[in-house]
Amino acid sequence: MKKIALAVAMSVAASAAFAGNVEPVVAPVVEVVEETSSSSSSGALLPILALLVVGAAVAASD
Repeated sequence: MKKIALAVAMSVAASAAFAGNVEPVVAPVVEVVEETSSSSSSGALLPILALLVVGAAVAASD
């Protein structure tokens, strides 16, 4: 069964390769531009505050 499927795939590929003077269809290039935030440390604010709260709790427990 695999040999039959392989033969069909090869014949389809060969017939498409010698089909004629048709130019290939190419998808247009799409550029995605992402906007960045002005502050690079905005994602680090919450973990730093959490560490300060944990540190204050540890210091107060002594």
